[in-house]
Amino acid sequence: MFDDEDGPLSRAEVVYRKLIDDFGFKNAIGEISARLKDFAITVEQNNIVGNVIEEWLAKWMDANDIPHIHNQKQSSPDFWLNPDDLKNDWLEIKSFNGGPGFDVAAFRSFIQLIIDKPYKLQSHYLLIKYKMENGIITIEDCWLKKIWEICSTSSKWALKVQDKKGVIFNIRPAVWYSDRVDFMPFECLEDFLSALEETIYRYHDTRHLADNWERQVIESYQRFYGVRLNIPRWMDIRDKYLPES
Repeated sequence: MFDDEDGPLSRAEVVYRKLIDDFGFKNAIGEISARLKDFAITVEQNNIVGNVIEEWLAKWMDANDIPHIHNQKQSSPDFWLNPDDLKNDWLEIKSFNGGPGFDVAAFRSFIQLIIDKPYKLQSHYLLIKYKMENGIITIEDCWLKKIWEICSTSSKWALKVQDKKGVIFNIRPAVWYSDRVDFMPFECLEDFLSALEETIYRYHDTRHLADNWERQVIESYQRFYGVRLNIPRWMDIRDKYLPES
């Protein structure tokens, strides 16, 4: 573990510093190629870039002797950065082209997951913005954030979600890197959970969970971290997240 002027760095922060400062990840240029026998191509399909970047990160960490386990399954997290403690140091990778159109998490599974595994709430998200032109990939920017720093409210729901004909599917991200948006990211974990609780209550398919959900989250988080969360009522904090009229 490394320290800086603000104290010890987490394992995710160490990975991020090495990636940005040592490797020079921002503005890095590359390509994806495929070869069958003696015929090779440069891949121009954008839909495989995220998976390839994740695989590249796994191999880069191997080459730099960074301890990790790469999760090959479609479940959280993408990486465990502490192979000796799989309940801490989770790292999620989200790559996007243009605006952040990825899913932060599946709504229904997330609200139960953070009760069963409260350490999910302290996962780090490595967010990679890239562009692809004629098969050439350029890393435009990269951030390391917590979940509340990449989520926001919206004009319809307390928490920004993917809503199709009144059915909620996924939690969707804010545009955290711009000040020219109507809805800014949450300031802390408790505010994020307040918006999530309000959305659980307002959504017809999860309303029956709302009575005990906050208590379960608080108790689970306290058992694991020894810290009791103080989750405010959404009506008491929503105005600071709404756009100025």
